[in-house]
Amino acid sequence: MKPLAALFGLLALVGNGCAAVQPPELPEGDAVSRFTHDDWNAFLDRHVDDQGRIEYAAARNDRDDLVRYISALAQQSPDAAPERFATESDRLAYWINAYNASTVSLVLDRYPVRSVQEIQTPFTRLLQPILPNGAGFFFFHRIQLGGASTSLYYLENSVIRGRFDEPRVHFALNCASNSCPRLPRAAFRGDSLESDLARETRRFLAEERNVSVDPAQGVVTLSSIFDWYAADFTSWMKRHAPDEPATLLGWIRHHAEGEQRQALHDCGQCRVAFVPYDWGLNDQAQ
Repeated sequence: MKPLAALFGLLALVGNGCAAVQPPELPEGDAVSRFTHDDWNAFLDRHVDDQGRIEYAAARNDRDDLVRYISALAQQSPDAAPERFATESDRLAYWINAYNASTVSLVLDRYPVRSVQEIQTPFTRLLQPILPNGAGFFFFHRIQLGGASTSLYYLENSVIRGRFDEPRVHFALNCASNSCPRLPRAAFRGDSLESDLARETRRFLAEERNVSVDPAQGVVTLSSIFDWYAADFTSWMKRHAPDEPATLLGWIRHHAEGEQRQALHDCGQCRVAFVPYDWGLNDQAQ
């Protein structure tokens, strides 16, 4: 998830963008129907608990619905079949679900592992001593979306962050790690995306592991996600709330509720610290 500047030169060598391939033919009439996330929804309901943790051991041998969903993602996308995604919310919901489902699928293909940072390709295994942790998983494993070959890194940073002015996606994308936002037990949907993102934002901000306010010590401790993507939050404030501070704490206070909002207001001059990221797998068995 964290942008890794040291890899930019290598990315050019492996073509980390979307390389087009010919998608399979769909049955006549299917192209005009709305893309469905039902299979992903069914998998989540069966294998994810209320804490957003996955029972990978059971899911490894019980994922026919996920396999069907991954196949559907490979054939259709907002780029390949725009007529199936009528609204911007439909398009963003697709990309978020595609990221989360592809992440889970890649982990299941290589399970058991203790972290996504252990997942390598032959190329990254050879160069592991000089590559940042996670390079194999996020940069070099390929996923198929709408007839195009891409990576999780490109999907997150060039498609989701690049096309949509919506920093709340950082609380919807799940990288199969303990410090990630919790994976919801239901797919994101275009017709409810605003309420879905608002719900996940409230849940993320309310967890002390992500936002902890200590006025006595004069510090607010935040998830590393706020550090890595600080510009997404502060630039949003400049565009959408110009009368409020364009800072991380300003963005959080803008979206916080009740006692937390008041605590952040009272701690307006507090310094900010960040919690180290826990890359352990979000596995119910661990």
